Amino acid sequence: MTTHAPQAAQSVTLPASLDEAVAALAALPAAVPVAGGTDLMTAVNAGLLRPAALVGLGRISEIRGWQYQDGHALLGAGLTHARMGRPDFAALIPALAAAARAAGPPQIRNAGTLGGNIVTGAHTGDALPVLAALEATLVVAGPGGARREIPVSHLLAGREMLSPGELVGFVRVPLLHAPQVFLKATGRTGPGRATASVALVLDPARRGVRCAVGAVAPMPLRPLEAERWVASLIDWDGERALASEALAAFGEYVAAACVPDPAPSADGSEAAALSPAVLHLRRTVAALARRALGRALTS
Repeated sequence: MTTHAPQAAQSVTLPASLDEAVAALAALPAAVPVAGGTDLMTAVNAGLLRPAALVGLGRISEIRGWQYQDGHALLGAGLTHARMGRPDFAALIPALAAAARAAGPPQIRNAGTLGGNIVTGAHTGDALPVLAALEATLVVAGPGGARREIPVSHLLAGREMLSPGELVGFVRVPLLHAPQVFLKATGRTGPGRATASVALVLDPARRGVRCAVGAVAPMPLRPLEAERWVASLIDWDGERALASEALAAFGEYVAAACVPDPAPSADGSEAAALSPAVLHLRRTVAALARRALGRALTS
């Protein structure tokens, strides 16, 4: 979404199905898909984007709900944050519901969508660390009714990209039936963009812990070594609780992995010390990770 054409949108297409939307994008290569428009209109108002045409996705009912499929939830990309924040959805995927409720003020939650959060790929996107921790996959719709699946992490990292005419139609999320937590820190009181966020889920079937840290890098970060270390300490057949020292050590482990020390300089001299702002960010990540694990283990 980097078009800089000076004119405003000359046409708006409102398809009724996912395949119609894909066909419209294929017929109008310069068109931009729009659902809630919360990020799109920010770019337009800032003069960063002048789309030649729009393909509105608001009438596509098939991507505004969810269904169960082989132990997974197949979530429509058009689900709004407000819809995901409701109790019935929270019973299904608690961490994603918590992220949706934290996504901003009501007007943003009512309009913004899960698919928009993913495709925009803003590093502060609240749903992104949750999807990374859940190891979700995207169902991408292409021309001629084609469908393909890619991990969410691959799209966010730029390892796989959407081709012209493709749309994210659904998000496939495993149903773990285990505790999940999402926590976020903002620069002010109340809803706001995250300065750091942590999603943590337990996977008892694999005796694993999955953690993803958002907002501190261009994409969510998975501290895999910290995950494996703390999973080895948990009594999966017993109480699961950990001592406060272990929780604190996990938080520090995650923070050091995601907000690392500066690399030594090429001439072998000592690396510069972390700035106060970065030290504060590291402490914030450590606190969020510690609290998230503690809440998950006692849920």
